[in-house]
Amino acid sequence: MTEQSSARKHVSAWMEKYQAAWTSNRAEDIRALFTEDARYETRPNDPHAWQGQDGIVKGWTAARDAPGDWTFSWELLGTDGATAFIQGVTIYSGDRPTYDNLWVLRLDPTGRASAFTEWFMERG
Repeated sequence: MTEQSSARKHVSAWMEKYQAAWTSNRAEDIRALFTEDARYETRPNDPHAWQGQDGIVKGWTAARDAPGDWTFSWELLGTDGATAFIQGVTIYSGDRPTYDNLWVLRLDPTGRASAFTEWFMERG
């Protein structure tokens, strides 16, 4: 299996696990998504990126969304080697805004993220 097809193979499974962790906000679900030394950027070149599994869990749970407070849809735009490009839409309940998302996800050979960068923009 080439690096390209390996990344494509892992993206759907990773996205399912990401959405499950987003719902549960359980530390073990979040940790399972990332390599031990992963970097999670909430914007490109994030000076306060969440570092390592423990840092990611801490940042994630501090910014967590309540289960059932959102819906999310996504599509894989493409891959380049072990890097995947994902476009998503997050719709929050009530009068909270809807966000368009672009994610850059770097996967290791086991399907865990070694790096994750997100862009999110409120729909106008």
